[in-house]
Amino acid sequence: MSMASMLHLFLVLGSLMVASAGNFYKDFDITWGDGRAEMLNNGDLLTLSLDKASGSGFQSKNEYLYGKIDMQLKLVPGNSAGTVTAYYLKSPGSTWDEIDFEFLGNLSGDPYTLHTNVFTNGKGDREQQFHLWFDPAADFHTYSILWNPQRIVFSVDGTPIREFKNSESIGVPFPKNQPMRIYSSLWNADDWATRGGLVKTDWTHAPFTASYRNFNAEACVWSNGKSSCASNSASSTSSNGAWFSQELDSTNQNRLKWVQKNYMIYNYCAETKRFPQGLPAECRTS
Repeated sequence: MSMASMLHLFLVLGSLMVASAGNFYKDFDITWGDGRAEMLNNGDLLTLSLDKASGSGFQSKNEYLYGKIDMQLKLVPGNSAGTVTAYYLKSPGSTWDEIDFEFLGNLSGDPYTLHTNVFTNGKGDREQQFHLWFDPAADFHTYSILWNPQRIVFSVDGTPIREFKNSESIGVPFPKNQPMRIYSSLWNADDWATRGGLVKTDWTHAPFTASYRNFNAEACVWSNGKSSCASNSASSTSSNGAWFSQELDSTNQNRLKWVQKNYMIYNYCAETKRFPQGLPAECRTS
Protein backbone atom coordinates (compact mmCIF):
# COMPACT_ATOMS: atom_id res chain seq x y z
CA MET A 1 0.00 0.00 0.00
CA SER A 2 1.35 3.43 -0.95
CA MET A 3 1.94 6.14 1.67
CA ALA A 4 -0.92 8.18 0.16
CA SER A 5 -3.29 5.19 0.42
CA MET A 6 -2.25 4.54 4.01
CA LEU A 7 -2.81 8.13 4.98
CA HIS A 8 -6.23 8.11 3.35
CA LEU A 9 -7.07 4.96 5.31
CA PHE A 10 -6.02 6.72 8.53
CA LEU A 11 -8.41 9.56 7.70
CA VAL A 12 -11.30 7.13 7.13
CA LEU A 13 -10.55 5.18 10.32
CA GLY A 14 -10.18 8.40 12.27
CA SER A 15 -13.70 9.45 11.29
CA LEU A 16 -15.02 6.45 13.24
CA MET A 17 -13.54 7.62 16.53
CA VAL A 18 -15.98 8.63 19.28
CA ALA A 19 -15.14 10.59 22.40
CA SER A 20 -16.69 9.62 25.72
CA ALA A 21 -19.82 11.58 26.42
CA GLY A 22 -20.20 14.44 28.85
CA ASN A 23 -23.45 16.05 29.97
CA PHE A 24 -24.31 19.52 28.76
CA TYR A 25 -26.44 20.35 31.81
CA LYS A 26 -23.44 19.58 34.02
CA ASP A 27 -20.70 21.13 31.90
CA PHE A 28 -22.20 24.15 30.09
CA ASP A 29 -24.47 27.19 30.38
CA ILE A 30 -26.50 28.63 27.53
CA THR A 31 -25.48 32.29 27.49
CA TRP A 32 -27.48 33.96 24.73
CA GLY A 33 -30.06 33.42 22.00
CA ASP A 34 -33.40 33.86 23.79
CA GLY A 35 -34.45 30.21 23.50
CA ARG A 36 -32.60 29.47 20.27
CA ALA A 37 -30.12 27.20 22.09
CA GLU A 38 -31.49 23.99 23.59
CA MET A 39 -30.20 21.08 25.65
CA LEU A 40 -32.01 17.88 24.66
CA ASN A 41 -32.03 14.13 25.38
CA ASN A 42 -31.31 14.59 29.10
CA GLY A 43 -28.30 16.76 28.35
CA ASP A 44 -26.69 14.44 25.77
CA LEU A 45 -27.39 16.82 22.86
CA LEU A 46 -27.16 20.59 22.46
CA THR A 47 -28.40 22.57 19.46
CA LEU A 48 -27.75 26.17 18.45
CA SER A 49 -30.04 27.99 16.04
CA LEU A 50 -29.81 31.17 14.01
CA ASP A 51 -32.60 33.20 12.44
CA LYS A 52 -32.75 36.74 11.14
CA ALA A 53 -33.34 38.15 14.63
CA SER A 54 -30.50 36.41 16.50
CA GLY A 55 -28.00 33.62 16.78
CA SER A 56 -27.19 31.73 19.98
CA GLY A 57 -24.32 30.46 22.09
CA PHE A 58 -23.08 28.62 25.16
CA GLN A 59 -19.99 28.45 27.38
CA SER A 60 -18.39 25.98 29.77
CA LYS A 61 -18.99 26.23 33.49
CA ASN A 62 -15.31 25.46 34.08
CA GLU A 63 -12.18 27.34 33.15
CA TYR A 64 -9.17 25.32 31.99
CA LEU A 65 -5.43 25.90 31.99
CA TYR A 66 -4.23 23.15 29.62
CA GLY A 67 -6.26 20.21 28.49
CA LYS A 68 -7.43 17.89 25.72
CA ILE A 69 -10.89 19.00 24.68
CA ASP A 70 -13.12 16.94 22.37
CA MET A 71 -16.52 17.89 20.98
CA GLN A 72 -18.61 16.30 18.26
CA LEU A 73 -20.32 18.78 15.95
CA LYS A 74 -22.75 18.46 13.06
CA LEU A 75 -22.79 21.72 11.15
CA VAL A 76 -25.59 23.63 9.44
CA PRO A 77 -26.64 21.59 6.36
CA GLY A 78 -27.56 22.83 2.90
CA ASN A 79 -27.11 26.49 2.04
CA SER A 80 -25.13 27.72 5.06
CA ALA A 81 -23.57 30.71 3.28
CA GLY A 82 -23.06 33.70 5.56
CA THR A 83 -23.20 31.67 8.78
CA VAL A 84 -20.33 31.00 11.16
CA THR A 85 -20.23 28.24 13.75
CA ALA A 86 -17.47 29.08 16.23
CA TYR A 87 -16.00 26.63 18.77
CA TYR A 88 -13.08 27.95 20.77
CA LEU A 89 -11.21 28.44 24.03
CA LYS A 90 -10.84 32.02 25.29
CA SER A 91 -9.71 33.92 28.39
CA PRO A 92 -11.34 37.22 29.47
CA GLY A 93 -9.87 40.69 29.28
CA SER A 94 -8.20 42.94 26.71
CA THR A 95 -5.00 40.85 26.49
CA TRP A 96 -6.77 37.55 26.08
CA ASP A 97 -5.56 34.16 24.86
CA GLU A 98 -7.69 32.19 22.42
CA ILE A 99 -7.61 28.92 20.44
CA ASP A 100 -10.12 28.93 17.57
CA PHE A 101 -12.09 26.61 15.37
CA GLU A 102 -14.49 28.54 13.11
CA PHE A 103 -16.61 26.91 10.43
CA LEU A 104 -17.49 29.29 7.60
CA GLY A 105 -20.64 28.28 5.76
CA ASN A 106 -21.09 28.07 2.01
CA LEU A 107 -23.61 27.53 -0.76
CA SER A 108 -25.08 24.04 -1.10
CA GLY A 109 -22.54 21.71 -2.67
CA ASP A 110 -19.56 23.94 -1.90
CA PRO A 111 -17.26 22.98 0.98
CA TYR A 112 -17.18 24.54 4.40
CA THR A 113 -14.01 26.44 5.27
CA LEU A 114 -12.48 25.43 8.62
CA HIS A 115 -10.69 28.50 9.97
CA THR A 116 -8.15 28.16 12.82
CA ASN A 117 -6.29 30.81 14.79
CA VAL A 118 -4.21 31.21 17.97
CA PHE A 119 -4.25 34.44 19.99
CA THR A 120 -1.76 35.33 22.72
CA ASN A 121 -2.06 38.51 24.78
CA GLY A 122 -4.80 39.77 22.49
CA LYS A 123 -2.87 39.29 19.25
CA GLY A 124 -3.86 36.74 16.62
CA ASP A 125 -3.02 36.96 12.90
CA ARG A 126 -2.07 33.27 12.83
CA GLU A 127 -4.77 32.00 10.51
CA GLN A 128 -4.69 28.64 8.80
CA GLN A 129 -7.71 27.49 6.81
CA PHE A 130 -8.73 24.08 5.51
CA HIS A 131 -11.35 22.25 3.53
CA LEU A 132 -12.33 18.88 4.98
CA TRP A 133 -12.27 15.39 3.46
CA PHE A 134 -15.96 14.83 4.29
CA ASP A 135 -19.21 16.81 4.51
CA PRO A 136 -19.23 18.17 8.10
CA ALA A 137 -22.98 18.81 7.91
CA ALA A 138 -23.94 15.23 7.03
CA ASP A 139 -23.02 13.68 10.38
CA PHE A 140 -21.22 14.30 13.66
CA HIS A 141 -17.42 14.55 13.65
CA THR A 142 -14.99 15.06 16.52
CA TYR A 143 -13.05 18.33 16.72
CA SER A 144 -10.28 18.36 19.30
CA ILE A 145 -7.88 20.85 20.85
CA LEU A 146 -4.81 19.52 22.63
CA TRP A 147 -3.23 22.31 24.70
CA ASN A 148 -0.24 21.46 26.85
CA PRO A 149 2.91 23.40 27.86
CA GLN A 150 4.75 22.36 24.68
CA ARG A 151 2.18 22.68 21.90
CA ILE A 152 -1.35 23.25 20.68
CA VAL A 153 -2.69 20.63 18.24
CA PHE A 154 -5.96 20.99 16.32
CA SER A 155 -7.40 17.62 15.26
CA VAL A 156 -10.41 16.39 13.29
CA ASP A 157 -11.59 12.83 14.00
CA GLY A 158 -8.22 12.12 15.60
CA THR A 159 -6.26 13.40 12.59
CA PRO A 160 -4.02 16.40 13.38
CA ILE A 161 -4.51 19.32 10.99
CA ARG A 162 -2.39 21.98 12.72
CA GLU A 163 0.34 22.20 15.35
CA PHE A 164 1.37 25.45 17.06
CA LYS A 165 4.50 24.76 19.08
CA ASN A 166 5.70 26.65 22.13
CA SER A 167 8.41 28.89 20.65
CA GLU A 168 8.98 31.15 23.65
CA SER A 169 12.69 30.44 23.32
CA ILE A 170 12.71 32.63 20.19
CA GLY A 171 10.39 35.28 21.61
CA VAL A 172 6.99 34.00 20.45
CA PRO A 173 4.31 34.29 23.17
CA PHE A 174 2.50 31.07 24.07
CA PRO A 175 -0.79 30.69 25.99
CA LYS A 176 0.26 29.44 29.42
CA ASN A 177 -0.93 31.79 32.16
CA GLN A 178 -4.56 32.61 31.40
CA PRO A 179 -7.30 30.07 32.12
CA MET A 180 -9.83 29.76 29.31
CA ARG A 181 -13.44 28.74 29.00
CA ILE A 182 -14.92 26.79 26.09
CA TYR A 183 -17.33 28.83 23.99
CA SER A 184 -19.47 28.08 20.97
CA SER A 185 -21.84 30.22 18.95
CA LEU A 186 -23.80 30.24 15.71
CA TRP A 187 -24.15 33.68 14.18
CA ASN A 188 -24.60 35.66 10.99
CA ALA A 189 -21.37 36.99 9.48
CA ASP A 190 -22.40 37.50 5.88
CA ASP A 191 -20.36 40.69 5.68
CA TRP A 192 -17.20 38.50 5.48
CA ALA A 193 -17.76 34.77 6.01
CA THR A 194 -18.47 33.48 2.50
CA ARG A 195 -16.30 34.61 -0.42
CA GLY A 196 -15.29 37.69 1.53
CA GLY A 197 -18.88 38.79 2.01
CA LEU A 198 -19.98 38.47 -1.62
CA VAL A 199 -22.47 35.71 -0.79
CA LYS A 200 -25.15 36.77 1.69
CA THR A 201 -27.23 34.69 4.09
CA ASP A 202 -30.44 33.36 2.49
CA TRP A 203 -32.94 33.78 5.30
CA THR A 204 -35.55 31.69 3.46
CA HIS A 205 -33.54 28.69 4.75
CA ALA A 206 -33.72 29.83 8.41
CA PRO A 207 -33.63 28.70 11.10
CA PHE A 208 -30.10 27.35 10.68
CA THR A 209 -29.11 24.71 13.24
CA ALA A 210 -25.82 23.20 14.43
CA SER A 211 -25.71 20.24 16.83
CA TYR A 212 -23.27 19.14 19.54
CA ARG A 213 -22.72 15.93 21.50
CA ASN A 214 -20.07 13.81 23.27
CA PHE A 215 -18.12 16.57 24.97
CA ASN A 216 -15.05 15.26 26.78
CA ALA A 217 -12.31 17.11 28.65
CA GLU A 218 -9.13 15.66 30.08
CA ALA A 219 -7.96 18.93 31.51
CA CYS A 220 -6.61 21.04 34.34
CA VAL A 221 -9.64 22.80 35.82
CA TRP A 222 -8.89 26.26 37.20
CA SER A 223 -10.86 27.27 40.27
CA ASN A 224 -10.28 29.82 43.02
CA GLY A 225 -6.83 30.63 41.67
CA LYS A 226 -5.65 27.02 41.64
CA SER A 227 -5.29 24.24 39.10
CA SER A 228 -6.72 20.76 39.60
CA CYS A 229 -3.49 19.39 38.14
CA ALA A 230 -0.53 18.49 40.31
CA SER A 231 1.69 21.05 38.62
CA ASN A 232 1.80 23.00 35.40
CA SER A 233 5.25 21.70 34.57
CA ALA A 234 5.98 19.11 31.92
CA SER A 235 7.42 16.78 34.57
CA SER A 236 3.97 16.20 36.08
CA THR A 237 2.72 13.99 33.25
CA SER A 238 2.36 10.90 35.43
CA SER A 239 -0.26 12.52 37.65
CA ASN A 240 -1.97 14.65 35.00
CA GLY A 241 -2.23 12.16 32.14
CA ALA A 242 -0.37 11.43 28.93
CA TRP A 243 -1.93 14.41 27.13
CA PHE A 244 0.09 16.79 29.31
CA SER A 245 3.31 15.96 27.46
CA GLN A 246 1.77 14.48 24.31
CA GLU A 247 3.52 15.18 21.02
CA LEU A 248 2.99 14.01 17.47
CA ASP A 249 4.59 10.65 16.75
CA SER A 250 5.90 9.88 13.25
CA THR A 251 2.54 8.51 12.10
CA ASN A 252 0.69 11.63 13.16
CA GLN A 253 3.40 13.87 11.74
CA ASN A 254 2.80 12.17 8.38
CA ARG A 255 -0.95 12.57 8.75
CA LEU A 256 -0.47 16.28 9.55
CA LYS A 257 1.70 16.75 6.46
CA TRP A 258 -0.85 14.91 4.32
CA VAL A 259 -3.72 17.13 5.51
CA GLN A 260 -1.71 20.32 5.09
CA LYS A 261 -0.59 19.32 1.59
CA ASN A 262 -4.04 18.29 0.36
CA TYR A 263 -6.59 20.27 2.38
CA MET A 264 -4.96 23.51 3.59
CA ILE A 265 -6.23 26.48 1.56
CA TYR A 266 -4.61 29.36 3.51
CA ASN A 267 -1.49 29.60 5.66
CA TYR A 268 -0.35 32.87 7.21
CA CYS A 269 3.21 31.52 7.19
CA ALA A 270 3.17 31.63 3.38
CA GLU A 271 2.03 35.28 3.19
CA THR A 272 5.24 37.16 2.46
CA LYS A 273 3.29 40.19 1.14
CA ARG A 274 1.31 40.38 4.37
CA PHE A 275 4.48 40.50 6.45
CA PRO A 276 6.87 42.78 4.51
CA GLN A 277 9.20 43.02 7.51
CA GLY A 278 9.59 39.24 7.49
CA LEU A 279 7.45 36.25 8.40
CA PRO A 280 6.58 35.71 12.08
CA ALA A 281 9.37 33.97 13.98
CA GLU A 282 7.42 30.72 14.45
CA CYS A 283 7.03 30.47 10.66
CA ARG A 284 10.74 30.69 10.11
CA THR A 285 11.47 27.73 12.40
CA SER A 286 8.80 25.28 11.23
